Amino acid sequence: MWNVITLDGYFEGEKAWDLDFHQLVWGDELENFSIKQLDTADALIFGKNTYVGMADYWQKEQEGEVGERMNKIKKYACSSTLEKADWNNTTIIKDAVAELPKLKAEDGEGDLFVFGSGELSGSLTKAGLFDEYRLCVAPAILGKGKRLFAEGLPYSELSLLETKPLTSGGIILKYGRKRS
Repeated sequence: MWNVITLDGYFEGEKAWDLDFHQLVWGDELENFSIKQLDTADALIFGKNTYVGMADYWQKEQEGEVGERMNKIKKYACSSTLEKADWNNTTIIKDAVAELPKLKAEDGEGDLFVFGSGELSGSLTKAGLFDEYRLCVAPAILGKGKRLFAEGLPYSELSLLETKPLTSGGIILKYGRKRS
């Protein structure tokens, strides 16, 4: 999982695509991190709403290293209702919990990243399908909006794998799932 959240755990404000707090952490450091992260990925995975928004944005943003990678990389849109996926290199997955373990088991050497996608992330967390959580915590308290980790998720112990402070005041945290 990769997401930018506020200190109080929101990944989106009250309205869809209310992401102004992302500007607090965006800069050369996070851009370079994003490029390296995309270079290690075999594919990106989105829920329906995130897919539609990201496709709309990145198909227009063709320039720059991040834009080039976002438009070229293989993508999966997870939705039982999405009828078509026009963004380059996209496949629709109707049942993410059933299909993503098969993708994880394929012989690719790169990572699969879920970007944004709060509802999808909740389903995948409940199913125990995340190996790693990567979060950039923005130095802001939003107070209301959509929380990344909703109520009702199962208790999960995590191990801190890495921290990376940014000069913007944000911090990148990587946590891995503890295995018994």
